[in-house]
Amino acid sequence: MTDTTTTAPAFERVRHPFKARHLQLLSREQISPNFLRLTLVGELRDFASDGFDDHFKLILPQEGYEQPLLPQMVDGKPMIDGPSPTMRDYTPLRWTTNTLTVDFALHDFGPATEWARTAPMGSWVGAAGPRGSMVISKTFDWYWMLADASGLPAVERALAELPPTAQVTVRLAVAEADRRALSSQAQVDLQWVDSLTAAAEALSLPETPGFIWAAGEHSEMAALRKVVVAKGASPKRMRIAAYWKQGEAAHHAELADKE
Repeated sequence: MTDTTTTAPAFERVRHPFKARHLQLLSREQISPNFLRLTLVGELRDFASDGFDDHFKLILPQEGYEQPLLPQMVDGKPMIDGPSPTMRDYTPLRWTTNTLTVDFALHDFGPATEWARTAPMGSWVGAAGPRGSMVISKTFDWYWMLADASGLPAVERALAELPPTAQVTVRLAVAEADRRALSSQAQVDLQWVDSLTAAAEALSLPETPGFIWAAGEHSEMAALRKVVVAKGASPKRMRIAAYWKQGEAAHHAELADKE
């Protein structure tokens, strides 16, 4: 049984000062039948996101408000002085000093997706965080990345950031109409699949140190994690997260040994 443990740290956790800001909708692009790409504009000179799978809280305006009330730190916790807003986690795909690009999967028919689909240009929204990053080492011999549509933005960002020396095996369970080219300087083996768990079962774990990253629906991620651990992958060299859970709203959890 292979163990991917290596003496070098697999990742570094970086904390960022808490920041919440108002942004406005600048543009909307339908990049595939079930994905919208939105660009938000505002003050982003101090925006920090060091990990490809970071997430920030998108904050919708409370009922009766043009701009959402934003959280402020109180006794070390973000608190809102007023009605609780709808908040959802999203991956920052790209950003500049004044724009933030975010992808929305339209199969999630929640209030945030409806806002992304219908909000007029110039509409206000809030963005809080990211509060921290998990920066995965770019020096591993190989990487596995497995995700459904919810993890596609993180995969796209990872492939754009990995160096040319990286050997990356990518398996994506995404509707055929939403499959698209992903740019990377890395050496990428990408296949579109129907089942992430079956895809993981079909892969052979290399003998050299590597890192496994996966994101998708909770039950499938729990099953996938069992598969790769049974193959001999070290839990210290993986990050497997549930970005959603069937029948629940706003679910986000990192799966560990207790799963």
